[in-house]
Amino acid sequence: MTVTRGEEAFDIAAPRGLGAKELLVMISSIMALTAMGIDLLLPAFDDIRDAFDLPEESNQVSQVITVYFLGLAIAQLVWGPLADRFGRKKILYCSIGVYAFGALLSALAPSFAWLLIGRFVWGTGAAGTRVVAIAIVRDSFEGSKMAQAMSQIMAVFVLVPVFAPSFGALLLYVFNWQALFWFSVIWAGAIMVWSLRLSETLRPEHRRELEFGSVAAGFKLVVSNRMTFGYTIATLFLQAIFSAYLGSSERIISDIFDRGDQFPVIFGAIAILFGLGAIINGQVVGRFGMHRLIRVMILAAMGVGLALLALAVLTGGRPSFWVYMPLLGIMLGMFMFLMPNLNTAALEPMGAIAGTATSLTGAIRTAGGALLGAIVDAQLGDTVLPFSIAIVVFMALAIASTRWAERGQNL
Repeated sequence: MTVTRGEEAFDIAAPRGLGAKELLVMISSIMALTAMGIDLLLPAFDDIRDAFDLPEESNQVSQVITVYFLGLAIAQLVWGPLADRFGRKKILYCSIGVYAFGALLSALAPSFAWLLIGRFVWGTGAAGTRVVAIAIVRDSFEGSKMAQAMSQIMAVFVLVPVFAPSFGALLLYVFNWQALFWFSVIWAGAIMVWSLRLSETLRPEHRRELEFGSVAAGFKLVVSNRMTFGYTIATLFLQAIFSAYLGSSERIISDIFDRGDQFPVIFGAIAILFGLGAIINGQVVGRFGMHRLIRVMILAAMGVGLALLALAVLTGGRPSFWVYMPLLGIMLGMFMFLMPNLNTAALEPMGAIAGTATSLTGAIRTAGGALLGAIVDAQLGDTVLPFSIAIVVFMALAIASTRWAERGQNL
């Protein structure tokens, strides 16, 4: 497969004829390892509470999501420079191994504390797979082409949150909650075998020495670039909303709206809106431009967020399920017009240090989003009001960050 970068073409064809469609599906599957470590577990929250004697209404179980995100965030700072030094494939295999070990440790955890340790290790492995996947895309595409590729990848990637909760519920019906962790080990092994068909995409001239000065210089370049840093901070606040949703979705749907038996279906239906957003974004970003779409869609998402807050305030925090959840799904679907484009815009000036830039921007986004999301989860209570307030506050901060990133730019 030949991909064009500027006026230059280079070949990223893998051994035995890896084509463009297979490449995108493979990258989607690699990135899906991250989502699999989250969405598959959501139906098991009650079982995990019971297994470790946690209070029935405890928010403590959401820590399995928070520590996973923290591992995902911190480890990206390591995997990125390693991927820029040793290449994408070697780091991919190492990180998949760590991912599988973390899932195995979680499955065998004798206590809730050990489960959290396993989840942290699991997240560190997921960090490497994510960094490598995005770096491969950045190696292969630029500008709107990269945004289109990311949208196509996200359209496939979103199948995980559509089907994972239902599949997880099925595994729980047949086996115990540990089976969800064992399945993740098997999935990771299958991805490792498939990725043998992938060729190395890091150009020899882009390999960077693994020295503190070189890594620090790369990080400094990322944070000193207004567009890269500003867009990254914008994605941090969007990630905070998404993290809060993931951590609170089971309680919102099961406890506040009293629809626990419908949780996999509701969660999957909202995920379908992610997929539709990603597909549509991939079709229109080349026509309208990613910067224009960012400006339009971030204001539209803010408008829906304000509507959610108004509903929550007017109903004492317990609005109609048939109004609140569809609006929430629409707003989250709009994120598929924002996250791929913001990520692309942030990485666009960083072609020579794609792995390092991906790792630092990903770490900032994931760690900040996880911590802010955890704060929101802890405030949830028995109404959606804290969650709705957080949406509006974080959306406002995302808009401000985007405006700062674009200041003085002719976009």
